[in-house]
Amino acid sequence: MKTALLLTGNEIMSGDIVDSNSAEMAQMLFEIGLSIDTKVTVGDDSHALMHYIAQLSKEHQLLIINGGLGPTQDDLTAEVLARVAGVDLVEHPTARSHLEDWCERRGVELSKANLKQAILPAGCHIIPNDRGSAVGFEINLNGCRVMTTPGVPSELRLMMRHHILPTLDGDLSICFDKLQCFGLGESRIQQMIHDQMPDWPSDIDLGFRAGMPLLEVKLRSSGNPDLHAATLARLRELLGDHVICSGSGNLAATLIELLSENGQTVTTAESCTGGRIASDLTAIAGASKVFNAGFVTYSNDMKCDLLSVNPATLAQYGAVSEQTVLEMAEGALARSGAHWGVAVSGIAGPEGGSDDKPVGTVWIAWGRRHQLKSRRLRIRMERTMFQKMVSAISLDLLRRDLLEVHEAPSYFGRYL
Repeated sequence: MKTALLLTGNEIMSGDIVDSNSAEMAQMLFEIGLSIDTKVTVGDDSHALMHYIAQLSKEHQLLIINGGLGPTQDDLTAEVLARVAGVDLVEHPTARSHLEDWCERRGVELSKANLKQAILPAGCHIIPNDRGSAVGFEINLNGCRVMTTPGVPSELRLMMRHHILPTLDGDLSICFDKLQCFGLGESRIQQMIHDQMPDWPSDIDLGFRAGMPLLEVKLRSSGNPDLHAATLARLRELLGDHVICSGSGNLAATLIELLSENGQTVTTAESCTGGRIASDLTAIAGASKVFNAGFVTYSNDMKCDLLSVNPATLAQYGAVSEQTVLEMAEGALARSGAHWGVAVSGIAGPEGGSDDKPVGTVWIAWGRRHQLKSRRLRIRMERTMFQKMVSAISLDLLRRDLLEVHEAPSYFGRYL
């Protein structure tokens, strides 16, 4: 099925927002065996939209249009599609009912501007929007299936997953898997495969998507599910404890799942990360089952008052020291009653370093009460990325302990 994406909006053309929607749609379509043949981005210009819609619909069997379904005058998708298809714009009863329900749930009045979102090409079929005010719709144009989607990423994601992908005829023989990995880079994994899996099957595609902090390793094949499953199992064994999870999970979600399975809880004591570790945990639904309290003690006084760090420890060793983070972790565990804890104190930069404690230095303490481990690392990244990486390492160290992984992680050697 020849497939095209048409992205609309002046804000994309000007760079005010980054087009992440097309990448996500391409990934979703790829997973069911469809690839994008053409992608076009157009501003809010009715003539340009008409031109590309007419052209793309003649050359493809599927055209997904993203954006332009909102209530403002620069939202042109419905109007332009009606003109290209040669049909009238009419009020669609299902779209209006959706708008009325959406407004009622929020306690707001249905305005004339909002009502614009119910004025759609005659004869179109509604694609439900489970979150936003603007429904999508579908028409047939020049023998092409044209589907419209909202520009809001969260709304697009739900619509694609629940209402568009299930209706598409992908390649049922496609096998697709993703492994989320931490602590290994693309080149290292590629070399490991080259050295230890030299018989990699030629009909199984291997791909990478570099992220921060995780690296996504992707396998895609067609026609031989047994070979695919066997290769995936070998790859998982090769990557070992660097594999965080399958699919689209992350470190925080994996840690929360492990804690839940063991009926245990975790606490955090943070200085240089300013609450980033706790934020990463509580971004996951269900975190309240395992996370009762975290402590952000940025000043020395708060380290003493909230976590019972001894002032003499701070005076002798400083805030960024093994002794201090160990006391921070013990204090957090004592105050919260959690089973597991992690504490961090470091120099995020860009200023504040010294010869013996340069910018990027961080001490991490983690583990159970009276059974804590500690480690000094130097992470040479700008401030925000430094905090993100410290959080990821902290979560991973707890994950490894819960899994009883005794081998030191590879990043200890990288961040000396």
